[in-house]
Amino acid sequence: MQASGIRPPYRPLYTAEERQRRDASPWTLVQGVLAPVQFLVFIVSLGLVLRYLATGAGHDAAVWSVVVKTLALYAIMVTGCIWEKVVFGRYLFAPAFFWEDVFSMLVLALHTAYLVALFTGALDARQLMYLALAAYAAYVINAAQFILKLRAARLDHARDQASLTQGVPA
Repeated sequence: MQASGIRPPYRPLYTAEERQRRDASPWTLVQGVLAPVQFLVFIVSLGLVLRYLATGAGHDAAVWSVVVKTLALYAIMVTGCIWEKVVFGRYLFAPAFFWEDVFSMLVLALHTAYLVALFTGALDARQLMYLALAAYAAYVINAAQFILKLRAARLDHARDQASLTQGVPA
């Protein structure tokens, strides 16, 4: 709500043209496949990292699971940029996904810092795992942002369908 108490006009997440480009793009399917794969890798890796921190066991598995998670993140970010270019005409920071992209930069920075620290030896094993947890916390927040956008897109679609069945232009 604005300071004057007047709510700005509703703007759907996608224009009709953007929705059409989204639905026609093969990158939409790529994102739909990579997102749950990345989440599964995250869950496994989180378990391995927590196991290492709690017991000291499984160091190598924990370390390399974070590397795999980071590679999955890079894959979804690169393909997500391509998807955003196809749908919105820009690789990053399209208005519809501006804040998600901003936070994605933090997620990328933390995951990349992990790789740099791992390969340079800048952090000891426990510090490295704590950095991984910080990266994972940021990832969870970012994933929640995208899930909320997916929900908003579905609500927009339902609103459009209801308008069509009632004969009211969307």
